[in-house]
Amino acid sequence: MPLQGSLFDSADSEVTLGPLTSLRRTPLRAGAWVDVLPGWLTGADSLFQRLVAGVPWEAERRQMYDRMVDVPRLLRFYREGEPLPDPVLGAARDALSRHYAAELGEPFRTAGLCFYRDGRDSVAWHGDRNGRGATEDTMVAILSVGAARPLLLRPRGGGPVIRHALGHGDLIVMGGSCQRTWEHAVPKVARTAGPRISVQFRPRSVS
Repeated sequence: MPLQGSLFDSADSEVTLGPLTSLRRTPLRAGAWVDVLPGWLTGADSLFQRLVAGVPWEAERRQMYDRMVDVPRLLRFYREGEPLPDPVLGAARDALSRHYAAELGEPFRTAGLCFYRDGRDSVAWHGDRNGRGATEDTMVAILSVGAARPLLLRPRGGGPVIRHALGHGDLIVMGGSCQRTWEHAVPKVARTAGPRISVQFRPRSVS
């Protein structure tokens, strides 16, 4: 499915990051919170095209009960110290590390990329609780490029759902206890939904 571009971007727009001073924080239950900044990245459609072409995407299979199934999205994980696929992602990670330095107490170090090719690709309810996220407050910052898709949040174990439509350079940061007391998901939508790439920046030992 081809990308339906933003009204404010084109495929050859210059890619730039805006200031983080306009982040809006929403407190959640149990010491969790989310910061949201629509359109942090301008030229997001251009970056989307570069990532589609330049990232060595991987299709994974996982055990689901008694059979192996395809993971419904393409993936690529960049470990600490591994060069990122575009200089803008390095600049974004550094800007987030500076902005949250006092609150987080450490830099963002890794980047996980997910490519949702159309509305059939998704990720189920989960929290990033492999590693320190299971026991400590931490942060996960997600930069979205491509078509907007809903990212849902709910208290762990169920409860009212909060919905954010993220794409075209939008930023969301989940912090505090969010990874262990809340869950998030990207649900399936109509097959005509456009493609989206999300970039998740995490500190060390959070996944």
